[in-house]
Amino acid sequence: MPSWKELVLVKDHPMRRVFIEKVVVNIGVGTGGERLEKAAELLKELTGAEPSRRRAKRSIKDFGIRKGEPIGVAVTLRRDKAVEFLMKALQAVNNRVRQSSFDDRGNVCFGIKEHITIPGVKYDPAVGIWGMDVCVKLAKPGLRVQRRRRKRSKVGKGQLVTKQEAVEFFTKVLGVQVD
Repeated sequence: MPSWKELVLVKDHPMRRVFIEKVVVNIGVGTGGERLEKAAELLKELTGAEPSRRRAKRSIKDFGIRKGEPIGVAVTLRRDKAVEFLMKALQAVNNRVRQSSFDDRGNVCFGIKEHITIPGVKYDPAVGIWGMDVCVKLAKPGLRVQRRRRKRSKVGKGQLVTKQEAVEFFTKVLGVQVD
């Protein structure tokens, strides 16, 4: 398994390198209680990180959801854990990602219909079968200047990852086929 420092799309200038900043894995349950706990347990088992609960932003009467009620779980992975999980998640979708999964800011999101398609995961009747969303945030060095607390500053458009660079990173570095 390659290190997160090795998975870099090298450009002509060192500040133009593209790398994986983070991977966010989300399971939307829709209800709280026992089902949410099972999803959280599964996510912790898959990623090795403690999941955080996601709350409903507004009430939806037809679905029986109240504002503030926990309805999903998510985990943010960085560095080697992010790369390790991303490689498994890409194998679950046969190393194929749609062109429409990429946005203009270097984000890539794709879904996994059943978690049992991830390599090394076995079916457990007590947990059930869950689908999940995997979102990958790509970045370039120096982008942290825009988000840090102290001495925050603007960053030029050249430091933002474009859709074309994200597609190039996934095809050349990760070996993913973009349809």
